[in-house]
Amino acid sequence: MIIDKIENASLYYCLGERFQKAFEFIKNNNLESFENGNYEIDGKNIFVSVQDYQTKNKDDAKFEAHKKYADVQLILKGEEQLGFGNIENFSEIDNYNEEKDIVFLNGTGSFAKASKGYFLIFMPQDAHMPCISIDKSAYVKKAVVKVKI
Repeated sequence: MIIDKIENASLYYCLGERFQKAFEFIKNNNLESFENGNYEIDGKNIFVSVQDYQTKNKDDAKFEAHKKYADVQLILKGEEQLGFGNIENFSEIDNYNEEKDIVFLNGTGSFAKASKGYFLIFMPQDAHMPCISIDKSAYVKKAVVKVKI
C-alpha cells in the first residue's frame, strides 16, 4: 500500500507504463467535475470509476482485495479512513468473484486517513477497506483508477 499526495504522482511512474498513463490521466483531467460513472482510459487495461457517497462505520464494512487490478484511489472531496493489510493475514469470507475481480476478507488491518488530494495504491497483495468514517459519516467524492496488473 502506498499513500501520497497527487503532486508526487510522477514518483510512481516507475511502477510501469499503465501507472504512468493512469497518473497522467488524473493530472490532465478535472476528475472533480466528472459525473459518477466509469470512464475508459485504455480499454480494459486502465479505467476510472468516479463515485460519491457517505462514509460508514468500519463495523459495517469488509476488507476486500483484487487479483487482476491494482486500485489507485484518489480523494476528490472530503476525507475518510481506509484500512489495509497484507492479504496473507486475512481469510476469505466468500469465494473470489472473477467477473467483478473481488474477494471479501476477514481480518484486522491498520488504518490511514486520506483527504482531498491524497491517493492510495492498493496492489493485489493489499487487502483494503475503503469508505470508512473518521469521526462521523461524511460526504466523499473519489476516483478509483483500476490498473490491470
